[in-house]
Parts: sequence; structure tokens; C-alpha cells
Amino acid sequence: MKNLPMDLLRTFVTINDLGGFTQAGEVLGRSQPAVSLQVKRLEELVSVQLFNRAQGLRLTEEGQMLYGYARKILDLNDTAVSRVMTPAVSGSVRLGIPNDFEVSFLPVLLSKFSRAYPNVMLDVSSDLSVHLRRDYLRGAFDLVMSMDEHPSSEILADDAIVEPLAWISGADFHLDPAEPVPLVLYPKGCVYRHHVTEALNQAGIAWRILYCTSSLLGIQSAIEAGLGISALANNTVPGMLKADKVLGHLPPLGDVTIGFNYDAANLSAAGKRLLEHLRQGLQQSQLYHPPKRI
Repeated sequence: MKNLPMDLLRTFVTINDLGGFTQAGEVLGRSQPAVSLQVKRLEELVSVQLFNRAQGLRLTEEGQMLYGYARKILDLNDTAVSRVMTPAVSGSVRLGIPNDFEVSFLPVLLSKFSRAYPNVMLDVSSDLSVHLRRDYLRGAFDLVMSMDEHPSSEILADDAIVEPLAWISGADFHLDPAEPVPLVLYPKGCVYRHHVTEALNQAGIAWRILYCTSSLLGIQSAIEAGLGISALANNTVPGMLKADKVLGHLPPLGDVTIGFNYDAANLSAAGKRLLEHLRQGLQQSQLYHPPKRI
């Protein structure tokens, strides 16, 4: 029985996630020829072609099958390494996260953390960032992941990641320049809402709020139904919605800052582990998240 080297699988997965040999090499710290050689070695080991280079580096049917297994193998490997090499940590962490991150990559990150640190109990709540920061100051959370204007005075500079905003619309939505822009928005206090209304006001474009909800599912459902359009950080856009940096005659929305709120002096060992885990995941998400037409 053949053994598949972990470094070859990691290179293979990274190439597919990033969409290119050069991009994967930059992340993995290898040259493009070295990355190509690793793929060749892996293809020789499994005796199949993994990428169809004539179709824009798409996975072959066999490549898609191996990708699924490779992902599981790498996740299991990384969890094992974390469990064995990391000192045992226990306790509980009260974590606050923005609404729109609860259906993106964050649940996967939290699942990996729980597998690596089974003795840490997570108490996770989602809300608008402005509410999360308010409740954090009242002592309701140990750690809060939040979104703010860019540049931000609310988020520690070392943790800040800048994320572009995108206009979000349904697959069949058509914008009528002669009518006020129909908007589907979070309540007042939301960073997205502020960016949208400010951008439209500065451009002199009429708008009206057709649907307002604090639920991401409500926002998503209203957009899918064609009620209007909205805005989200590009990294949180559900796959069934369209994301555009500029939509029709509408202006770009700029950037937001994503980061963490915490008291470094009083954060527990479990909280510090979670902060490190989320910080790394947030940084990697910018590299691994596929573009959505923005």
C-alpha cells in the first residue's frame, strides 16, 4: 500500500484553493518549479492526472476525489499535531462574533479548535458588532471578533485585517437606474448600513430601505427573493449570491476592518489559544477564499 506524503497533499490542496502554482508557492514558501515538481510526484504516486491544465487548472474527476480525501487527511493531521504538541488547556471562553460570520468560514474554525482543545468550553453568541463591543465593555464576553470602519479605533492594530465590501444581489436581480435603489439592510449601527447609505448619498443616488432585519438569514432570503440589494464583507458572501465591487451605476463601498476586542492582561490561557487560532484563520481566509466577482 502506498503512503501519500503530507507535504504533497498540502501543496495539492493549496494550489486548488488559491487557483495557481505561483500563488501556492508564495504561501508555502516554495518556488513555482518546486510546486510543479511536487504535483508531478503526487500524480505519479496515484497514477492519475489531478489537474486539467487545458481548462484553467481545473481538477479532473480523480483530482476532485483526491481533494476531498486530502482535506480530511490534513485536518486530521493538524488536529493531531495540535493535541500532541500543545500543552493541555481547559476552561471556558465567552466569544462574540458578527452575525454574517456565523455561516461563513468561522464555524469550521471553531470546530477545529474544539477538536484540538476538547477541554475548553466555548460559549458563542452572534450580533451586530456595535452590540458586541457594548456588551464586551459590560463584561459579557472574554473575546469579541468585530467589524468596524477602516481605519478603526475600536480594534487592536496588531489584529486588524482590512476586508473590501461588495454589493450583494440575487442571481436574477436587475437594477433600474430610474428608480430609488431598493435596499435590504441590518438595523442602524451596522457598519454595512453606514457604508451603503453614505456611498449612495455622496453619489447623489436615491435609495429606500425595503427590508430591515438583524438576521443574516433574513438578509439572504430577502435578497434571493429579489426584494433588493445589500452589502457584505467579501469574505462572508454566501455562495448563492452575487458580489460586485461596483454594481451598475452604484459607487464602490470601500473597506472595513475586522479584528478582535480583548483585555490581554486578563485573557485566560484558553482565551489566548482561541485568539491565536481565530487570528490565524482570519488571515488565512484572505488567502484561501475564492473570489466572488468583486
